[in-house]
Amino acid sequence: MKLVEMGLLVETAIEISIRSVIERDQSAAQEVLAAEARINAIELEIDALAIELLALHQPMASNLRFIIAALKINSDLERMGDLAANIAHSAKALGETPAMEQIVDIPLIAGLAQSMVRKSLDAFVAADVDLALSVLASDDAVDSLRTACYHQLVTFMRKDPRNVSAGLNLLAVTRTIERLADHSTNIAEDVLFFVKGVDVRHQFAALLLNERTTE
Repeated sequence: MKLVEMGLLVETAIEISIRSVIERDQSAAQEVLAAEARINAIELEIDALAIELLALHQPMASNLRFIIAALKINSDLERMGDLAANIAHSAKALGETPAMEQIVDIPLIAGLAQSMVRKSLDAFVAADVDLALSVLASDDAVDSLRTACYHQLVTFMRKDPRNVSAGLNLLAVTRTIERLADHSTNIAEDVLFFVKGVDVRHQFAALLLNERTTE
């Protein structure tokens, strides 16, 4: 399945981009930028395949929901590839500046966001509602960690004006990681639409409560 191939490429790009920031690895950053064209090409292939299926077979019910979900996930994955490239650009801008040990939450927030990406894709492949719900439940933790990173970095920059350039680049990285998590929640919502036939955007709390009360 092309969508699975694209998901694996995006996961890899995210992982390498995060490593390029944490380790100040310029070659890793360049690897992510080089992979962006392939991700974009697959997006176009998936769109074309989905349009062909809609035109030729006129699918109904769950088959139609699957194609709609696949198209939306395809778009989210392409955007996530762009975000990985943005992180790589930030890594290149950081250059040879030393890693800042006191900014401990960046690897933590990155790890949580990467887990959300992986789980959302696994939920789609397995049509797993519980896994999709677990992705949605993780979003608040990413938001909290991003806020913690913001305060840490602001404090770091205030201590020494020479830290401002690196601090701003790291602020951009944490914001981008948060956006990766947001796209993962979009995918999880699309999984719930595909499997259950319901649109849960803006009403996750109610859905989660309903799932728990019916167990």
